[in-house]
Amino acid sequence: MKPTESELEILQVLWEKGPSTVRQVNEQLNQAKEVGYTTTLKLMQIMHEKAILSRTEEGRYHVYEALLSEEETQKHLIDRFVDTAFRGSAMKLVMQALGNSKATPQELDELKRLIDQLK
Repeated sequence: MKPTESELEILQVLWEKGPSTVRQVNEQLNQAKEVGYTTTLKLMQIMHEKAILSRTEEGRYHVYEALLSEEETQKHLIDRFVDTAFRGSAMKLVMQALGNSKATPQELDELKRLIDQLK
């Protein structure tokens, strides 16, 4: 399942804050950019229909929770990104990322350890 950009923003709030109402999610989203409450409500209802979120009733409120794990979603998105943007080459992705920014000596050491583990 590939969440849209707007759905990912909602998932990020739920991964960070845990089960939340639409209002709580909307308030968090509005810290970065203005998003209407009804827009957030509609998106979360659609995400519930798509089985991306679960919904439980607590009194007058619906509480939503992410059904997709952050780690699995990241893995799926990076796999798709590598396939489409780098023709399946993780090496091209890493080389591009390293070429676009200065890696710290600590980050380079961590990369070396990761490479050694993969051998």
